[in-house]
Amino acid sequence: MKSLFLIIGAPGSGKTTDASMIAQMNQSIEHYSTGDLLRAEVASGSALGKQIDGFISKGNLVPLDIVVNAIVSAIKSSPKDFIIIDGYPRSVEQMNKLDEVLRGDDDVNLSAVIEVCVSEEVAKERVLGRARGADDNEEVFKNRMAVFSEPIEDIRKFYGDAGVFYSVNGERTVEEIVADINAIIAAQIEKLG
Repeated sequence: MKSLFLIIGAPGSGKTTDASMIAQMNQSIEHYSTGDLLRAEVASGSALGKQIDGFISKGNLVPLDIVVNAIVSAIKSSPKDFIIIDGYPRSVEQMNKLDEVLRGDDDVNLSAVIEVCVSEEVAKERVLGRARGADDNEEVFKNRMAVFSEPIEDIRKFYGDAGVFYSVNGERTVEEIVADINAIIAAQIEKLG
């Protein structure tokens, strides 16, 4: 059985960096972003991969059920038993679809959903402070923040009610944040042991 850990957070919360560091520290943990998973599925040449490529190559969004199936497929084919995915789910629809698929699947267990919490001010400072491209501006940040904020209470409640939701203070050093996330993951892995 594979164990899935989801790391969510506002833009600029550091969730991708945190997830990467945890995977580097733990040989038994694989880290993916949703985009990585879709690209890996396309590269595998599977029927699902061909379907995904049909959408991506035309510049279209990949439908939700296909994204969730790609996530579950990648988790199952990973050589490792513990998987971290950052930045997913981003909406109530994504959350519900993932829950529906996982409930019907005995090979993957959702062990924890961890939110890296930062204030909007800190998130904005980080995103605009690292401005790398045209999409790192105030208007785009406001939109990304709204997209994150709108469903977050529902996501927290859903996973909280399921007993798998954790939050860590993302306004400290990366080392402190990673240590907290790592401790949550280690505790879940130990429970499975």
